[in-house]
Amino acid sequence: MLVSDAMSTIVLTIGPDHTLRQAARLMSARKVGSAVVLDPDTYGLGILTERDILNSVGAGQDPDHERAAAHTTTDVVFAAPEWTLEEAAASMVRGGFRHLIVLDGHELVGMVSVRDIIRCWAPALAA
Repeated sequence: MLVSDAMSTIVLTIGPDHTLRQAARLMSARKVGSAVVLDPDTYGLGILTERDILNSVGAGQDPDHERAAAHTTTDVVFAAPEWTLEEAAASMVRGGFRHLIVLDGHELVGMVSVRDIIRCWAPALAA
């Protein structure tokens, strides 16, 4: 099974100037654990996760004043749609993260999470 079979093709994107509270509201409304942060000034892609928000709040920072840019991971590992789910899972384990942005060439085409992979593997495990 491939990443393209498991990934979400509708990806939440935010800007670097969104506050963490705004990001959390959007993530909660979409029921997702991450957002792609698009920086139009650098044309770069980053990722903001629920863990990033949790760490900021846990450190006593104000989510109404903290900006996504300050908490975005920019050293991102990207997946390709033709990767196997095993390759994606191995990449997540090596990197210690639960979400992969999926690029087809330079185009954002999806997001795959540990939960997406488990959903695909669970029917096979139950059989």
